[in-house]
Amino acid sequence: MYDSTPDTGLGSFAAVLAGELPGAWTSTYHPDRGGTGDHHAVTDLVWDMNDVADALAKYSVDHCAVLRRDDGTRLFVADPLGHGEGYLIAAMAPQDLPADAFRGVREPDGITVAADPFSAAEDIHYGLLPRYDKALAQVRSNAARLAAAQAAEAELVVMTWSGDVLVVDKTERADIVKALTDHGFVFNPERDAFVLSGDDTAHQAASVRAAGERLSELGIGVVLRHPPARPALGTAPVAPPAPTVVSPHRGR
Repeated sequence: MYDSTPDTGLGSFAAVLAGELPGAWTSTYHPDRGGTGDHHAVTDLVWDMNDVADALAKYSVDHCAVLRRDDGTRLFVADPLGHGEGYLIAAMAPQDLPADAFRGVREPDGITVAADPFSAAEDIHYGLLPRYDKALAQVRSNAARLAAAQAAEAELVVMTWSGDVLVVDKTERADIVKALTDHGFVFNPERDAFVLSGDDTAHQAASVRAAGERLSELGIGVVLRHPPARPALGTAPVAPPAPTVVSPHRGR
């Protein structure tokens, strides 16, 4: 799909390239702004740690173009940014996923293409886009796991023994606060936590059960924990016995 791109070399190339790529693509040209190189909003999203990233680190981007597919996939298009021919093409990272989801995922490194939009479209289709799709799938999988872990943590109340009292960390959720305070927990400013007294152990046990039932109705689990044991002063933990080492047997 074509747009009203000014008749510049890069802009025209990007517009034609958008029409040659499979799928529905649009091209947006970002013109030269008087040599300021102020295109960080675009270049900061380039998803590359190879040749394109190296070029961006060495040279200022005076103008560039962004190709966008109807599913949100975006490609960055720039001049060689140095002594070279053709154009640099790189994937752009999605902005709707958390930064932690990108950890451990190899970037879909960009490519240099000839100044021929028809051959460039083939290079992108068979080279860059498959790497992008693979990396994006991994990032989305990571994001889903992170969201699930956060949801599980958010839907769990941990009651920790401290002496003969139970302590629950402060929470901003009003429904959890009400479930706790309705069944005997009192907010302690010094601890910055909710505390259930152990003066009457039978009443304490009944309060824990009642609070747990109410939290369960809200879809929130409850865990009772004891603080980690500490070695007595003046003593050192006993080292575990050294494991027996068995010489490996190599067959021939």
